[in-house]
Amino acid sequence: MRELEIQTEKKQQLVTNSTKKSSFSKDLCFAFLSANIPLNKVSNQRFRTFLEVYTGNNVPTETNLRLGYIDDIFDETMSKIKLELSGKKVWVSIDETTDIEGRFVANVIVGILEADYPGKQYLVHSELEKTNYSTIARVFDKSIGIIGIQHEDVLLFTSDAALYMVKAGNTLKAFYPKMIHITCTAHGLHRVAEEVRGKFSNVDKLISSVKKIFRKAPNRVQLFKDEAPHLQLPPEPIITRWSTWIIASNYYGENIEIIRKILEKLDADDAVSIKEAKKYISKAGVERDLAYIKSNFTILTVSITKLQEQGLPLAEALNVIENVENVFQTLQGPIGKAVLNKLNTVTHKNVGLKVLKNISNVLSGINMNTELELGLPEDFSTDDLVYFRFAPITSVDIERSFSMYKNLLSNNRKSFHFENLYKHLII
Repeated sequence: MRELEIQTEKKQQLVTNSTKKSSFSKDLCFAFLSANIPLNKVSNQRFRTFLEVYTGNNVPTETNLRLGYIDDIFDETMSKIKLELSGKKVWVSIDETTDIEGRFVANVIVGILEADYPGKQYLVHSELEKTNYSTIARVFDKSIGIIGIQHEDVLLFTSDAALYMVKAGNTLKAFYPKMIHITCTAHGLHRVAEEVRGKFSNVDKLISSVKKIFRKAPNRVQLFKDEAPHLQLPPEPIITRWSTWIIASNYYGENIEIIRKILEKLDADDAVSIKEAKKYISKAGVERDLAYIKSNFTILTVSITKLQEQGLPLAEALNVIENVENVFQTLQGPIGKAVLNKLNTVTHKNVGLKVLKNISNVLSGINMNTELELGLPEDFSTDDLVYFRFAPITSVDIERSFSMYKNLLSNNRKSFHFENLYKHLII
């Protein structure tokens, strides 16, 4: 077995050493990686012939590309990132997810804080890690070390509101003296939306049961299309995806009569979901609840969408949160008060948000009598404040990086070693 391993290593070294480095092969490899095209596609004979005929170059094999060029492209990519970030004031965002293999993956994004325009951002590190506050702090510090940023240039840390993230943020402040930690405001509004969902059980069960009716049921789908040809199928809210439940609720509020008509044509004995849907769509007050949700809580979906825009000025993003607070102050009744209390709890715990509001007020010329030091780190200087004009108050860019990660690790690429997956992701 050992002899076989030695022979394999020699063959790989021979391939690497004998491969003539060419700009065409390197550019081809870079293009494949950037477009998320598996390198084994160059083994397709028709594709190889096409490339050779129209480029006039010899197309390298998958092995040549993998062993001869990926490391070079990765190293060049990291060098460019380091050069872009050198001497800049930055913000850092970290989050973790579970991939298709059940592994805990932590991603780190670093963005540039520019005084006059939104800065660029880069995924700088990805690591397999079962997360707690100590591992998050370690991955944070490791990432800063990889790209060579000075500790005093890290001005902002964005994360979700998990307790271990908050604890990690507090721990890191001892080593990053100018850093402000803020928890994602879009995620915070999603938690408020979840509070809304919990207050309307009949609507929740209606949405859940109707969703099941048309899943993997072509005949029922066809019936729906025949009865409502210009209407999309009922949405399938994903509880972990921000505010999709309220969007689904609004769909039912706008189309309740059509949905009821379609349900009447279905046999309740065919499926439990049909019986449940008929039960809850006939519940007293369900239409009233749908109208109340749309009238009072659609602002959550609009605000979350707005906060996810890239390059949003800090003052504009904070105005989105303030607008939600002002609207919710007018809510009446026990449900409205409960939702308002949830919003107040979420914003009260987000200590960094209060600091950013103070900074934004200074930059906007509001409350000029406010003490500049209020809530700011001790080592903060006046010059540091100007870099917060486009500071992010969400961690949505990390969520986007996880989408990229999951696209790379598709069902037919589960054998991807994490080290190679990491390099593909960075590139």
